[in-house]
Amino acid sequence: MLLAVGFVCVALGAIGTVLPLLPTTPFLLVAAACFARSSPRFYRWLLTRPGVGPIIREWRTARTVPLHAKLWAISLIVVVGASSVVLFAGNRWVQLVMGAGLLAVIVGLLRLPTGRPKSRARHDLL
Repeated sequence: MLLAVGFVCVALGAIGTVLPLLPTTPFLLVAAACFARSSPRFYRWLLTRPGVGPIIREWRTARTVPLHAKLWAISLIVVVGASSVVLFAGNRWVQLVMGAGLLAVIVGLLRLPTGRPKSRARHDLL
């Protein structure tokens, strides 16, 4: 059951990368929790994904979200969400509901604790 829920959450997270009102990170965090309890193989697979692995590890260890991830998510929500509201929602009420949903997601992201930037070694800066 946990394995199936994990795969569904990975699929919803993937869909959320292109749909502005569907959040990606919470689904991937749930998938990581499900895989950690049901399949070490898929848990390792998820943690080795370049885009999401570090974010999941930071959440699991420090319960924070990196600042760059927040800024990237908010930027995408604003650009894709605003263009969706303007281009695809013809009714004013639909635009208001979509705008309120986008704003709620942004507020939710801003309320999550932000991780401190990791200090870089000298050789990383060269």
